Amino acid sequence: MKINVRLNPRRLQAKVTRVFELAGRKIRTLDATWDPARGTPVFTAAGRYTSRGWTEWTQGFQFGMALLHFDGTGDAGSLRLGRERTVRHMASHVSHVGVHDHGFNNISTYGNLRRLQREGRIPADPGELNFAELALKVSGAVQASRHAPTAYREPWSPLPGRAGVAPSGYIASFNGPQSLFADTIRSLRSLVVAHQLGHALMGEGDRRINLLHRAIEHAATTARFNVFFGQGRDHYDVRGRVAHESIFNRHDGQYRCPSSQQGYSPFTTWTRGAAWIICGYAEQLEFIDTVRGSELDPVGGRRAVTDLFLETARAASDLYIDGYSALDGIPYWDSAAGQSHRLGDTTRRPADPFNDFEPVDSSAAAIAAQGFIRLGQWLGANGSAAAGRKYFQAGLTIADTLFDEPYLSVSPKHQGLILHSVYHRPNGWDYVPRGRKVPCGESSMWGDYHALELALLIQRLAEDKYYTFF
Repeated sequence: MKINVRLNPRRLQAKVTRVFELAGRKIRTLDATWDPARGTPVFTAAGRYTSRGWTEWTQGFQFGMALLHFDGTGDAGSLRLGRERTVRHMASHVSHVGVHDHGFNNISTYGNLRRLQREGRIPADPGELNFAELALKVSGAVQASRHAPTAYREPWSPLPGRAGVAPSGYIASFNGPQSLFADTIRSLRSLVVAHQLGHALMGEGDRRINLLHRAIEHAATTARFNVFFGQGRDHYDVRGRVAHESIFNRHDGQYRCPSSQQGYSPFTTWTRGAAWIICGYAEQLEFIDTVRGSELDPVGGRRAVTDLFLETARAASDLYIDGYSALDGIPYWDSAAGQSHRLGDTTRRPADPFNDFEPVDSSAAAIAAQGFIRLGQWLGANGSAAAGRKYFQAGLTIADTLFDEPYLSVSPKHQGLILHSVYHRPNGWDYVPRGRKVPCGESSMWGDYHALELALLIQRLAEDKYYTFF
């Protein structure tokens, strides 16, 4: 990836403004045409949002985009839409015991409503705040209840010789109790916000289960088994590689093997999975800075937790930037999918979303870019400005690419905001336009939401008003 070191948030403001203008139109169009009886909009086919039953994990992005649009523009209609649709449609997501997606659905809606009020972006309303906070407390506890223990009780660190955190359990994916997804790292937002609100999961015998500790435990297990650190763990152990899924024997809690539901193989990196890792660990670093040291002592202490989160974020970030990203910061959907060799060396030129062999994934870029910016900011605030600058500028470079054609969707006939997103390549769910051989030209709810979240972050940075999910 060729990082543009001359970019800064103010230089991107014209593009950010255009993103918000287009987003407003597309949010209103989708709301006016979507029938909730059809389920949740997931991704586009020929420019129209469609639904695809797997799990209901994207509705929070649909309504959360309206709240982000209000935040970035002050558009009262977007605020009203986001509020009304959250109240009308999101309650079932708060108590959904069958998914690992609470951080996606509920932080994007109830969490944004709470954040906007706490920041003074909307007038104080104790009733609305209590409503949102109750939803967030329940959501965090329900998410934490999908806990599966492992057989590993000894502290572990990706940095040799450092104190570690025990990878002793995880939040199981919707695949079942044997399955740990890389995606779920970003659902930890629901646990830590609920903890921030003073909530706990109540277990048998009135046992209080600490939501912060469960989040850190999950992060440690994900780092230990889904992320690679170049330490010879297996023949394909390259620092920064990410396995989408880890499988555990549920009889004894032993780790068994890597797997992948949406990537090409367990031994390649599904790039959106890596992006979840980059973004999830970076923003958890920000949250950990707000936590008292005494709260971290039972899970190994501040240094151990911080080292774990930082090294995991940096490992995944470094391989994205220096390993498989195209020159302009956009990755193909997998680091080494079956036809990738026919593309040649994709790291030496900009990504080609219209190629005949493997699709790019703009949604992975949008997610990772926010993670790079947050990681760079965190490093800069913690005495490592030079190291942080690389990641910060990488995030801005990706935004510069995404917020322009051919990725920015400028046609009023297309309901998506960011083009060339991919959902599930192995299952063949993505739309392939006539005359093309691979998916291209389509959008996804998560890609659009995270692009708008990225635009808001850059806008806030330009105004010296940094924001976090908490």
